[in-house]
Amino acid sequence: MKQADRVVVILGATAVGKSSVATELALRLGGEIVSADSRAFFRGLDIVTDKPSIEQRRGIPHHLIDVVPLTGKYDAMTFRSDVEALISEIESRGHLPIIVGGGTLYLRAILRGIFTGPSADHELRQALLREPSDELYARLQKVDPEAAVRIHANDRLRIVRALEVHTITGQPISDLQKEATPLPLDFAVFGLKMEREAHRQAIAARVREMLANGLIDEVRSLRAQGLSPQHQAYRTIGIPETAAFLDGQISRQDLEERLINNTWSLARRQMAWFKRNSSVTWIDVTGRSPQEVAKEIDRFSDREIGRLKR
Repeated sequence: MKQADRVVVILGATAVGKSSVATELALRLGGEIVSADSRAFFRGLDIVTDKPSIEQRRGIPHHLIDVVPLTGKYDAMTFRSDVEALISEIESRGHLPIIVGGGTLYLRAILRGIFTGPSADHELRQALLREPSDELYARLQKVDPEAAVRIHANDRLRIVRALEVHTITGQPISDLQKEATPLPLDFAVFGLKMEREAHRQAIAARVREMLANGLIDEVRSLRAQGLSPQHQAYRTIGIPETAAFLDGQISRQDLEERLINNTWSLARRQMAWFKRNSSVTWIDVTGRSPQEVAKEIDRFSDREIGRLKR
């Protein structure tokens, strides 16, 4: 792959306005956007992922949106390969690649590298999945305390995978992950952050807007199309909660509160991961327009990280 002159990455927790800033920056610098939103890959998840509409994209090419069937699968290594190919294509057109999103696993795959590990052991995995989450997490804390710090105690899938890797290889997954390497690209990484209370209000406003725009009907339709808990896309915040409402398990008010709280919890986990990356240049976007933020990134790029414009 041809070495890119510069690849801009705009990351940040959910609801800080990454997509709008990336679009403004692309307009200023002649860029194309590559999505690193872990759920925008899937077709049909429009309202629940707050996917930018065709109008909101403002004529800027957007890649890796709606590329996976609703009930399909997409992993970080495939994302890494897709990004590598897309950057070459974008550069060949004389445009600036701008990667934008909050999918920590996918961003890790390109910025730090990712450990693929041994193939899944079905019998071992099923045996682990039968155990209570607290016992699994306690075991992980013993065999791989470093991984236990990074993995949330309720994230059963990642806990099980870490224990599976340790059982098969005899090594902590955290040690094996250190062998991974980033893509050989010149990344300029900008992180968008927001004052805590303003961020929580932005999340609440987004949730209410999603509900007003038809989230419940969208999830009803997705389930009618065959989406179920066994599918990767189902694990998108907004889908299990809305499904519970549709099944009469929670009230409309409970649904809104759960969506806000679960999205806020996700945002906190995202920020915890982002803050461990020392290469990020942070920009506070509280009370600022996307145009203002894009202009600051443009100025910063000229001053500190070299030529971005063609």
